[in-house]
Amino acid sequence: MSVETDVWGPADPEQQRNRRNRWLLGLVPLALIIAALVALLTVGGDTLPERLGPPVEEVAIERTVLRPGEIDLTVRNTGPDAMSIAQAFVNDAYVDYTTTGNEINPKRAQTFTLNYPWQQDSPYLVTLVSATGVTIEHEIAAAVETPKADGSFYGLMILLGVYVGVIPVLLGMLFLPFLAHVREHWIRFFLGITIGLLGFLAVDAYLEGTEIGESSGGAFGGVELLFLGAAVAYFALVALDRYIGNRRDKAEQAGASGMRLALMVAIGIGLHNLGEGLAIGSAYAIGELALGAFLVFGFALHNTTEGLAIVAPLSKGGRRPALIKLIGLGLIAGAPAILGAFVGASAFNAELATLLLGVGIGAIIQVIVQLVPSIKDRAGRALYPLSIGGLLAGVAIMYLTSLITTA
Repeated sequence: MSVETDVWGPADPEQQRNRRNRWLLGLVPLALIIAALVALLTVGGDTLPERLGPPVEEVAIERTVLRPGEIDLTVRNTGPDAMSIAQAFVNDAYVDYTTTGNEINPKRAQTFTLNYPWQQDSPYLVTLVSATGVTIEHEIAAAVETPKADGSFYGLMILLGVYVGVIPVLLGMLFLPFLAHVREHWIRFFLGITIGLLGFLAVDAYLEGTEIGESSGGAFGGVELLFLGAAVAYFALVALDRYIGNRRDKAEQAGASGMRLALMVAIGIGLHNLGEGLAIGSAYAIGELALGAFLVFGFALHNTTEGLAIVAPLSKGGRRPALIKLIGLGLIAGAPAILGAFVGASAFNAELATLLLGVGIGAIIQVIVQLVPSIKDRAGRALYPLSIGGLLAGVAIMYLTSLITTA
């Protein structure tokens, strides 16, 4: 058995020179690229002729806050040139406004407070006019006072996290005695229902996220943030699942207790619920209350099955853990939903809300990938009459739920 001297000891001088040469082959062009970009940024503009024509004015209204007698608009300049707001109109009527500054630099935002006695549930068209005459229109479909982000609002987010994460997981852990007497094929049917629920939920969240992303200003990205959030969440959860899976396999080989295995499963599920809480909190923060209720129901229903996954290692025999330990496992798996809802409730702009909804979609997809092997029959098929029936039943349940929650 030989030992690599270039890893554990002094390398050969010739190998060291070759290694330095390989690094230089990559560092030299990188340094030239950086130098060229810096030169272009600092002196390159002086070599170009002055741009002709009017300034490019592109703005987006990121957030609207309604208070009695006032309409707050957060306006972000998404164009390359600075611009100024000169006038404001509501339903073609001139209104006074206050602001921290009329001029808005590129990528920056300013808040304009319009003094207007709006009426509850009435539609309004707000028009801002720039100094060069460019108009920016923003429609308020139905005026409703914006809920204050105070202690009661965040208390609601904490309550939602409990509803979505803690309670369903703990309830799901209570189904173990029942499933111990249910035939295996019916368990696969119930898991098929769960996959159908989540699949419909992912599609609905995608459509909602796409709509929100398209309505954003685009200063930091639009719909692509939905895919970015989903990709980051999915691959992060896959990496964590692989890590915990390897730890679990090694623990089983070492004869670890079922309690330790259940703890590893609970930690992995907890990260799933963090993404779910983010999606719910962001939906409520941007005023999409129906979507929030939809997400709450779907995730809560799904998380009851997560409780079963936690207690499964504990059913392999031996002495069952104390009740306080079971509650602790449920909190480890479910409590991250509280944190997620709390953080998601702070997403008051469309772009961050789109990103957080993407995180929720990524979590859903990763959970589905984990559940699919559990519905396979003895022939290794994931799709057969019973599982297809479960999938369709899950989609039907979620469709009917969407009609109820949006009514």
